[in-house]
Amino acid sequence: MKSFPRRVRIADQIQKELSELVRRSVKDPRLGKVTLTSVEVAADYSHAKIYVSSWQSQEILDQSIRALTDAAGFLRHQLGRRLTLHTLPQLHFVVDQTLDRAVALTHLIDAAVAADEAQHQP
Repeated sequence: MKSFPRRVRIADQIQKELSELVRRSVKDPRLGKVTLTSVEVAADYSHAKIYVSSWQSQEILDQSIRALTDAAGFLRHQLGRRLTLHTLPQLHFVVDQTLDRAVALTHLIDAAVAADEAQHQP
C-alpha cells in the first residue's frame, strides 16, 4: 500500500506546478509576491482549493487573489498540459489564515503567561 493517498499526491503536484506557473507565466501587475502554501483537492477531484499567503499587506494579498482568480482558466489549461489527470479540478484561490492565527495564538499565550506570572508574584 502506498504511504500517501492519491489525492494528497495530486494536491502536491498541483501545488508544485502552479507555483512554477504563477512565477513564470502570470504577468498580471496586481500579482504581488505570494506563496502557494497548500492545496486541498475534493474527493471527486472536481475542485482544488489553493491557499495563498504573502508577507505583504492585506490589500496586496487581496489584489493577488483577484489576479489569480482571473487567471484561473489560463492556469487550469496550463496544468492540463503538464498533468495527466482524468478530471482536472476547478481552481479556487483563498487567503491562507495560518500566519494570522499563529500570531493571535502567540499573543494569547503570552498574555496568559504574563497573567499567571503576575498572579504568582508576592
